[in-house]
Parts: sequence; structure tokens; C-alpha cells
Amino acid sequence: MASENIKRVKSSEIELKDRLVEVRRVTKVTKGGRAFGFSAIVVVGNESGVVGHGLGKAKEATSAIEKAIDDAKKNLIRVPIVNGSVPHEQIGRFGGAEIFLRPAAHGTGVIAGGAMRAVLESVGITDVLAKSKGSSNPANVVKATIEALTQMRDAYTVARQRNVSLETVFNG
Repeated sequence: MASENIKRVKSSEIELKDRLVEVRRVTKVTKGGRAFGFSAIVVVGNESGVVGHGLGKAKEATSAIEKAIDDAKKNLIRVPIVNGSVPHEQIGRFGGAEIFLRPAAHGTGVIAGGAMRAVLESVGITDVLAKSKGSSNPANVVKATIEALTQMRDAYTVARQRNVSLETVFNG
């Protein structure tokens, strides 16, 4: 069902800002010694409802970051934002990471840490309460956050999917 809600966006249509979540030095042990490389996780977004994440690997950190940005631009999704917050509570899981998002009143700010904060700020959410449980691996936390955001539906989408009026959605 989540795949029905995903709205893909073309990166050429919008101005995107990128945020570096993590750069990690990785090592491959060969018979000639150790071969070092870099792995980078980047989140891109336009701060008004569009976000994407990417992973890049290369022998140099700058190349890995560039590859991650290119990958992130290929994985963009559109997220509904209601008054600067998420429309409803949502849980996202990926691997060992589990995250919980809850709408917050205006002025609360982004109550989230690390990798989750980068995703939420890139998408343009200004007020949200969030909690990360389980694994703190930044790659899995980013993917769990994106998973939760893809499952978000605003009232208009719910009304359209149920073939009812907007008043019926709120009044039952």
C-alpha cells in the first residue's frame, strides 16, 4: 500500500539543498595491505515537501559525497506537510531502526536527533516530535524516516482514496 502513495519527483524541476548525514572511512584488507575508501550518506530536499536520500562510495570523500548527491536526486518523493508538521502519527521501520513521528504544535521545533533531523529539516517540517528506537545506524535511520514519510497521507488524499467528501473524513 505504501508504494501507491509514493509520488516521484524529477530533480530537474526543483531547487534542492543537500545535507551530509555521514561520511565513513571504510577499509578493505587485501594481500597487499589495506585499501581505504569512503562511504557517504546525503539527504536532499527543497524544504517544502520534497526529499530524497542517497549513498555514495568512492576512494575519495568528495567523490563519495558527489555520488551520494546524484543518487539522492534519483530517489525523490513528495511528502504532505500540514501547518509545518506531519499530518498524523506514523511509525517507520528499516532494518534494526524504528522511528516514531508525531505532529506538534506550531513553535515546538524539530525534536529529533542526528540523521532523522536532517531528513525532517530537508523536507521542510518545522514542528514535529520524533523518537528513534533500536539501531542508531544513520543509513537505517534515514531509510526508516523516509519510509514513515512515504506512508503519510493528508486529509485530501484520504478523501479521494475513499471517494467521500472532506467533511465526511473529519466527521465520520
